[in-house]
Amino acid sequence: MLLRYPRLLLLILIAMVCGRPSVAQDIPPKRELRGVWVATVSNIDFPSKPVATASALRSEWEEKLDQLAAAGFNAVFVQVRPAADAFYPSGLAPWSQYLTGQQGQGFDEEHADPLKMMIAEAKERGLSFHAWLNPYRASMDTLLEGLSENHPIRLHPEWMVKYGGRLYLNPALPEVRNYLTEVVLELLMKYQLDGIHFDDYFYPYPSGEPFPDAADFARYGYGYATIDAWRRSNVNKLIAQISGMIRAISPEVQFGVSPFGVYRNQAEAPLLGSNTRSAVTAYDDLHADVLHWLEKGWIDYIAPQLYWNIGYGPVDYKELVKWWQKHRYGRLVFAGMAAYKVGKNPEPAWHLPGELPNQIRLNRSLPGVAGCVFYSARSVLNNPLGLLDSLRNNYFRTKALPPEMPWMGLGEPPVPVLEKPKWKKDTLHIRVKVDAPQNASQLVVYRFEDRLPGDFNNPENIFRVMNVPADGRCEIADTGMEAGKYYTYAASTLNRQHTESILSKVTTVMLKGKKLKVINH
Repeated sequence: MLLRYPRLLLLILIAMVCGRPSVAQDIPPKRELRGVWVATVSNIDFPSKPVATASALRSEWEEKLDQLAAAGFNAVFVQVRPAADAFYPSGLAPWSQYLTGQQGQGFDEEHADPLKMMIAEAKERGLSFHAWLNPYRASMDTLLEGLSENHPIRLHPEWMVKYGGRLYLNPALPEVRNYLTEVVLELLMKYQLDGIHFDDYFYPYPSGEPFPDAADFARYGYGYATIDAWRRSNVNKLIAQISGMIRAISPEVQFGVSPFGVYRNQAEAPLLGSNTRSAVTAYDDLHADVLHWLEKGWIDYIAPQLYWNIGYGPVDYKELVKWWQKHRYGRLVFAGMAAYKVGKNPEPAWHLPGELPNQIRLNRSLPGVAGCVFYSARSVLNNPLGLLDSLRNNYFRTKALPPEMPWMGLGEPPVPVLEKPKWKKDTLHIRVKVDAPQNASQLVVYRFEDRLPGDFNNPENIFRVMNVPADGRCEIADTGMEAGKYYTYAASTLNRQHTESILSKVTTVMLKGKKLKVINH
């Protein structure tokens, strides 16, 4: 009967295809940041509850990283300073209460350094590590007696601002800017970080009461037409100061910010604002002049929190991601995506498994939108509506190299040397030597099931991405060889701005029975 109605048959076939679960179609890009925010405040993501020992912390961290790496992620943004406290031994802040349950109390193990462990384990799995800081937030409540004796508010009560039921470091004070710059400097001096990352909490979100800084404006605000312009200048000074310090001390470390997703509405800024109707904006309410930071080159990337669905009337994801792409001043955009809303938000779109996949496809269609960061790790790992499965089996199914940031001005990465491979215990051992390993952050190994190499731009041919150790000696195991087939390998390195080196010479091998035949080397 359907043959008599070809148009009806065509419509049914289209409906069947469109209604199927998402399957792998296009090859994912070779270059893409695939990040996730790991929130420590209030034990949102990690640790899931305060722990008593460093080994318990390591165990939970390894489990999370294994899941993220297996799903194709290549970067973690870890909240190491949630509220003027620290997940590392610091001379400038107490141990975080979210680590052991008691602010100021670390682990009993001597020399235990959670941050050093977290970085090492991330690098072991080929994940970039960005230290996420809340610059101004000092406490999640206003109970001074709950603060450790070496908390900055206890040491400098004159820095304190109470607002909206929380404590903040006063953005108006030069002493606070200097202190926060020292906090970042301490991190850079002690740890090998890939990035320093600030989130959206600059001046606090409005809570229905005036922010209590009128006296500070009278003291410091000479020459500013409005108190809002002066507040923005305070945040500008902090970003400029920290950016300058990073460039001088650790030019290989990225500096990025994750602002609230709406910079300004067109109602407030007809020529510059987005076509949105947001009750809050980064510029007008949080006093974060993000476009100024981009224009000045103070930050390397922007990760706006685009926590709305495509087609949402007041604030449309599609409108915003295109707006940020247009206003990025040559820097990179990493779209902040709301994994926490999937299957939970009242908006119907968040109950459709295709919402975030559709956003990923949109991101990939826009030059300069070079990846995404999901909020947050727990939400992703809970696999809402099959999100984690979709990433692992489709959108992140191939390995991805981080996007390049050539403006960082780092030197050329070294060309690796493939040494003669060895066959031992049913495993091919590929050994690579990297001279000047201090100029390389990661090793990339390509593998082709052929006698000749194929397309190096196809990420399906990336076999392994790993951290380059200090001695430059790398070894990769391949347990997937079949007898009688040719396998060709080549390698490159990435420097800290993710520029890829010239490729090594290729090595081709074939397994004949139990013996390895090296065809060329």
